[in-house]
Order: sequence, then structure tokens, then C-alpha cells
Amino acid sequence: MTDPELEKIQLSWQLINTFYVDSVASHGLAEDAIRGMLEQLDPHSVYIPSEEVEAMNEPLDGNFEGVGIEFLIQEDTLLVVATIPGGPSEKVGMKAGDRITSIDNENVAGIGLSNQDVFERLRGPKGTEVKIRVLRDSKELQFNVVRDKIPIFSLDASYLMSPETGYIKISRFGQNTHQEFRESLIALKAQGIKNLVLDLRGNGGGYLKAALDIADELVPDHRLLLFMDGLAIPRSEYFSRSGGLWEEGNLVVLIDEGSASASEIVAGAVQDWDRGVIMGRRSFGKGLVQRPFRLQDGAEIRLTIAKYYTPSGRCIQKPYNKGINKYYSEIFERFEHGELIHPDSIHMPDSLVFRTLNKKRMVYGGGGIVPDVFIPMDTIYYTDYYRDLVASGTVNGMVMEWLDRWRKSWIEKFPDYDHFLKNFVVEDAFINELKEKGIESGIEPNLEELKTSELWLKLQLKALIARNLWSTSEYYQTINPALPVFSKALDLLEDARTYSEVFEQ
Repeated sequence: MTDPELEKIQLSWQLINTFYVDSVASHGLAEDAIRGMLEQLDPHSVYIPSEEVEAMNEPLDGNFEGVGIEFLIQEDTLLVVATIPGGPSEKVGMKAGDRITSIDNENVAGIGLSNQDVFERLRGPKGTEVKIRVLRDSKELQFNVVRDKIPIFSLDASYLMSPETGYIKISRFGQNTHQEFRESLIALKAQGIKNLVLDLRGNGGGYLKAALDIADELVPDHRLLLFMDGLAIPRSEYFSRSGGLWEEGNLVVLIDEGSASASEIVAGAVQDWDRGVIMGRRSFGKGLVQRPFRLQDGAEIRLTIAKYYTPSGRCIQKPYNKGINKYYSEIFERFEHGELIHPDSIHMPDSLVFRTLNKKRMVYGGGGIVPDVFIPMDTIYYTDYYRDLVASGTVNGMVMEWLDRWRKSWIEKFPDYDHFLKNFVVEDAFINELKEKGIESGIEPNLEELKTSELWLKLQLKALIARNLWSTSEYYQTINPALPVFSKALDLLEDARTYSEVFEQ
């Protein structure tokens, strides 16, 4: 900004404060001015007020300070869904299914509690104490919980898909992601896996370093993983080092339209070096790098400082010259144009064709990572009735009610997950009860749509019960085998000829 332009802004500010007819909220006016400038740049340069910075950073920083519970507000009752393993609530004996009636002697039952209200009461500095009274099996119990640092995990699942194939799902790239990934992969390798499925579907990104560290575990040493370039930022290159945990085994990386930024960095490096097969649907298309700049009042500007490029030289950033609304609604346009169902609907410009670095296969820039193997969105079981049951919270609420009734007997009947997976059945009576619960929420049953969705609905219910009895990993272990992308991935990985043919296309 030149001196005359800066003077123009300063003069405008002085004129408003001196001559405007009413008093002016200067702080709000300044924030609006900053937002207005950033909105002219790109969709990812943003202003974050000071009171929101900590909450925005929490999922990536990997921890917060509190009591360590997952909760649900159900029928105006604060219900403990799970206690964080090793967290302060678990240590004092709180359990899933406990109904919290008071916090620090203040009643919280039946008062219209919101999620934010719960955060404000339960979170606080490490070492401070909070008194929590709960109702359990008609008995009142009180726990004195000392707040502590609570880990936020970015790796949702890790398990054996088959004796030869391991699966890892990463939901975001945070401060602890690389360590979580290494620990899971080491455990899977100890079980003798020859193949790995890395699931980045729906992963919107996170820290650049975390993405590079994961890519480094997958790509052989001394390979370019990424380079960045910007007007004020000199070109920076990042190379893989020796000793990666999975530099040779067969690899499939799953992506979809929700995979962005850091996810695309990993997928781009794997694809450009012909290191593994990218499977799924075209990724979001974010190739811009942001740096946080802290302002004097604690607010933050996250400013785009560079574009990043995959090893072959691709910038996968999709166009944003038609405004922010058009930019984000482009995902819905893909659905309307049939791209999420038919691979022939993907149209990428010939001017943005690049070649992979080993096999010289054709890949594209300018709009996300186009997968090597396309898997359409599975909509066969999806109906409006199913959507309404899930969106209204009826499905989750019903699962918590069942767990409240039968948690103890289910744990006795199914002492481990394998036993549960093989023997637990969601009976028709469960579906009938869910249907009645939906009616209470104003959702009229559609029997034809229920018939279409019933198999998937039963599987979802079983997976949600598994998640609450064990962990998120068991949820995915229950649900994944029913998804076409997983049978395709297994078929590809466990057939050497089919796997190698992908790289000859």
C-alpha cells in the first residue's frame, strides 16, 4: 500500500470519528474494515477476533484444558457420552451414561443448556477443581474433578482390514498427527501388513508440517515433496528424508471433495512420485498457504502468503475470481453436474496437464487432485427420511437411550469388539422404536424410503453403539466394509497385477 493510500484510510477513520452524527463503536468498525480488505484477496485470508483464536486453534494444537468428557444435551439433560481415556473425569470414576445434574453446585438440568454453556462451565485452567454431581442408576454421586490438559486426537481409526492390509484414518493434520500416525503404523506393521489404506476423505487440512511429515513416511528419501512460492516469500522446497516407515509397501490414499489443503499435499506427493494409488473423487482444490499474524489485542489475521506446488509443479488451487460464495458452492455444482457419480463428468483443461515423475502418467493442476481410480458417491441407501432422522438428532439420541438402558448387559454379553461385531444384531424392534422417536420429533415415517434405507440405518446404529462402547476406531471398523470404496481398495491392493496396472495407464 502506497503512502497516499494509507493516508486515505487514516483520513477516512478520522473523519468518521470526528464528524459522524452518532457515536461510533471504533473496535467493531476496525474489525469490519480489516474483513473488508481481506475479502478482496482470496477465500482463505481471514480475520479471527481475539475471543475466537483459541477455539480455532484447539483442534490443531492437539489439546485443551478441561475435565475430559464427550457430552450430548438430550431432552434438556447433559449426558456423558464418553470419558477421555486417562483424563481427569475417568480417573475419578465418571462413566458414559452419567447424567450431570449440577456443576459447582449450580443446577444444569432442565434449564435450556447450550453447548457453549457446557464449555464455559467445564473448561478452565489446568489444576483448578470443578464439582460435578451426576445421576447414575437413580443414585446421586458427586465427583471432584481437577482439570487437566485433554488431548484432541486427529487419527480417528487404525485397524486391520484383512490380515495383509492395514487402515488408518486421519481427520485433520494437527500438532500430534505425525506421532499418532507413526504409533499406529508401527503397531500395524508388527501385525505383518503388506498394504496400507490411508483415509483422508473429509480431511480439510491443518498444519503444513504435519502433512509433510506424513508424506515423508510414505515417499522414498531425497524426493521433492512440495515447493512454495509467493511475491514476498522466496521459493521454499521440502524434501523427504531417509527412514520413512512405509516407503515400499503397497499404498492406497482415499480422498473426496472434502479433502483439502494438507490432505492434498500428501495425496499430491504420493501421486506425483507414483508411490501409491489415489482413489475416490476429486479433492477440494486448495493450494494456498496461510500464515497467522497476531495483532496487538490478541486477534489474528491468517493471510495467504504463497501458493504451494506438488512435486511435478502442479498448483491445485481452484479458481476463486467469482467470489467466495461461488468458490464454496462449487462442490455442490459438482454434484449437480454429475461429477460425484460419473467420472466422465470431470473436465480439466488441457493447459493444466502435468506428468508424474516416474511413470510419466498424466495428472492435472488447477482444481484439486483427480484420483487415479474413481469411486462414485454411494447414494443407493440415502433417502430424505434417513436424512431427516439423522439431521434431527433422532438417531444419536435413540442410541444414547438404548445405551442408557442396556449398556451394562451389552458389555456383559459382548466382552470384546470382535464378539460384538459377529453377534450383535439390530432387530426390527429397534427400527420401530426409532420410527416412533422420529414421530415425536415431527418426522413422519415414509415406509418406502425406510425400506430403501433400512440396511444402512441398521449398520449405522450398530456402528454408533460400537463407538460408544469402545472408540471411534470400532465405528469405522463396523461401517467401512459396507462401503464400495473399501472393497475396491482391498481388491486392488491384494491383486499385484491389478495394482501395478494403475501405474501403466
